[in-house]
Amino acid sequence: MPVDQLSSTLAALADPTRRAILARLSDGEATVNELAEPFSMTLQAVSKHLKVLEKAGLISRGRMAQQRPCRLEAKPLEDVADWVSRYRRYWETSFDRLDTHLKEIQKGRADA
Repeated sequence: MPVDQLSSTLAALADPTRRAILARLSDGEATVNELAEPFSMTLQAVSKHLKVLEKAGLISRGRMAQQRPCRLEAKPLEDVADWVSRYRRYWETSFDRLDTHLKEIQKGRADA
């Protein structure tokens, strides 16, 4: 059964190393060596993380001489934001109801 894009994106984002790589790429293109600098892991391990991000469509790799710089591809993140926004409305409505309820309780105590 094929995995949908949202599931692939969320699975890729589940790892803190991959989120840190995406954060770095939000500043611009970087090589594998540049991306590996802040981590205490092998280049091979970083490459595995990059493959997961690339398979999820979160990064792409170009070709510049002998280097293959990575760049952020934001479209899958937009899809996640759209999906999360539906639940945001739910929580905002819930918090509004809670706020109204708390004000009623406070008003009841002030009247007593």
